[in-house]
Amino acid sequence: MVAQTPVARPYPRRFRSAPERSARIARPLGIVARVREPDESLITEIGRRMTTRDEVAARLARAMRRDAPERVTMRAFHQALAAGGAPEGAPAPLREFFAAVTPEPSWLDRDLLERGARAYRRLGRSRDDVLLGLSLIGGYRYGGPTELLVRTGGLTGAGAMRRLGETQAWGFAVSRPGGMDRGGEGWRATLHVRAMHALVADRHERDWDTEELGLPINQSDLAATLGLFNSTAVLGCRLLGRHVPRAESEAIMHLWRYVGWLMGVDRDWLFETEREQNAFNHHVLLAQGDVTPSGARLTGALVEGVRAERPGWRGQWQRRRLLSLLRVFLQAEGMRDLALPVTAPWILPSQVVRNLAESVVVARSRRGRRWLEERSDRRVRAELARRFGGDSPGPRDLAA
Repeated sequence: MVAQTPVARPYPRRFRSAPERSARIARPLGIVARVREPDESLITEIGRRMTTRDEVAARLARAMRRDAPERVTMRAFHQALAAGGAPEGAPAPLREFFAAVTPEPSWLDRDLLERGARAYRRLGRSRDDVLLGLSLIGGYRYGGPTELLVRTGGLTGAGAMRRLGETQAWGFAVSRPGGMDRGGEGWRATLHVRAMHALVADRHERDWDTEELGLPINQSDLAATLGLFNSTAVLGCRLLGRHVPRAESEAIMHLWRYVGWLMGVDRDWLFETEREQNAFNHHVLLAQGDVTPSGARLTGALVEGVRAERPGWRGQWQRRRLLSLLRVFLQAEGMRDLALPVTAPWILPSQVVRNLAESVVVARSRRGRRWLEERSDRRVRAELARRFGGDSPGPRDLAA
């Protein structure tokens, strides 16, 4: 039996509300991260920060309301993004927002960041499989963010694949050469996502069940989401047979540490190494509650969306492939949590063989590494073109 620590406010009720389940799900990651005993003070802090927000972006969002005394328009925000900063005469909340992300942090190594971007692209399709199956759908096994996604229509119905494509486009922009330079495509996209998160939170906080769920977009969930893009992506690719050397892992972590810094994740939760991030992710899992009906609803929309994207047998094949990958990532318990059929993990052997060949043989030469990067880029561009056609694949603005 896992004893449930008594919880007092300011923790939301979902915090540690299913301790035995959370401990069972977190156990494999604890072994990977070599966590001998959970750090109760860290778990408690994760619960506390479920009720804290990104205050800098929150002030910008309040200034973007139509009745704000010192109003910031969406046009002014985009002009500042394009210029790499707010002009001197801009409203104070806009200047404060950009002052928080310029100048660069003292620890940023541009060469290491670019190496991380190339290594991230070389992970190829396995990276996107992990981000969809283990990171995104795996996260639907817990309440909180899932309720917000259902309320906003973020990943339900016809919008499911568009929102997935927007996330894919953001990751693509972040890992492009020069994408994280000040004013670069990934830099702009990251700050745009941060601002849109703040606008969503500002819109929903007023009628949100904070006592049950915490704030709709809070520091704990934000830091947990960052962990899904860095160490979880690397760990999942390794599970699928991909060899990721330590130097590449550290470079990928550096890339996403800077992304998290721009996104407004609390500085003490921006980690340098894969092991540190995995240990934090382990504690995040221990802090979670039970699955809610929203998880199955969101998952069903994505699984059906993957099938509907392609006509006929191709769509059916993609659905079967995704379900097999989910069986690898989530195991039978996770499939049942999300009301999915418990299929066999038949996809794993072929993925392991392919990934070993690519990461051990092809990636040994500089020419091979460049080929892997270019092939990954072509595939992502093709997927974005299929999902968006001539439309912009980036995150959309919210109305004031």
